Amino acid sequence: VASQSIVLLPPVKKPTDIFTSCEKNEKQKPSSPKQGDFSDPVYKEIAVANGAINRMNRDELRVKCAELKLDTRGVKDVLRKRLKSYYKKQKLMHSAAANGNTDTYFDYICVVDFEATCEENNPPDYLHEIIEFPMVLIDIHTLEIVDSFQEYVKPVVNPQLSEFCVKLTGITQKMVDEAETFHQVLKRAVSWLQEKELGTKYKYTFLTDGSWDMGKFLHTQCKLSSIRYPQFARKWINIRKSYRNFYKVPRTQTKLICMLENLGMQYDGRPHCGLDDSRNIARIAIHMLKDGSQLRVNECLHSGEPRSVPISAPIEGAPAPQTPKKRD
Repeated sequence: VASQSIVLLPPVKKPTDIFTSCEKNEKQKPSSPKQGDFSDPVYKEIAVANGAINRMNRDELRVKCAELKLDTRGVKDVLRKRLKSYYKKQKLMHSAAANGNTDTYFDYICVVDFEATCEENNPPDYLHEIIEFPMVLIDIHTLEIVDSFQEYVKPVVNPQLSEFCVKLTGITQKMVDEAETFHQVLKRAVSWLQEKELGTKYKYTFLTDGSWDMGKFLHTQCKLSSIRYPQFARKWINIRKSYRNFYKVPRTQTKLICMLENLGMQYDGRPHCGLDDSRNIARIAIHMLKDGSQLRVNECLHSGEPRSVPISAPIEGAPAPQTPKKRD
């Protein structure tokens, strides 16, 4: 069967027919491959199709994506990954169904992108305080943004915002002066998460643009506010790592604007507005999920420092959020 698929594979000049022979062979061989059994003919068919996809130019990739009603935006590497993921998913879908493994890892992903106090040239001992607490909720089943949370936070250590910080974030002195302290805002953020039944009825996890939000900003802020670091925020998805590993791009291509542009999108809103940043990060996450990425948890907080989570680690959602507790 595998040899037939190789013979029947058409020239690269005809991207419209790349998957035809494999689809015919699927009807001849209804049994599903075992997980990890890469000697199965199905995987050989996938390898053949992947080889053909690798030889296609950007125009041919876009034509094939259009035929399959996939998004045609993005650079060549993105389009190539999109086609490969689509085809692999189609070929292996019946295997997952046979094993009863059709569930997703999470029901929701909560995107967080804090804004914090800053100077144009931060001294080494500068303490960043969170001044905007935004969250954007993605429904994994519908692949849509379904809700959001945002509150400004009153800084205590550096109550006067620098001119640089105001210009960068768009957050004015009046906004933070009228806001409540971090402890109160965190309480309301937890209540918002609890209302969504996250960690109780639904599986969820957090997602950030880099390691700083949880590993630096939240950790520092909890210490400043004499609050125990919340258990529900100890593990998260660093989308920069996920993007780099999924699309096989260099680290320099994982800045927010670069990721958007490579996916054929533009930034929507005001850069360094925490809520707008969170929404744009969510757009990237949704795009990656549509392209076949699984978006696994890949970072955690260990002894006050962000650490990588190995891919072999068991998949688990964040625990149910609890009311923040004061440090002893």
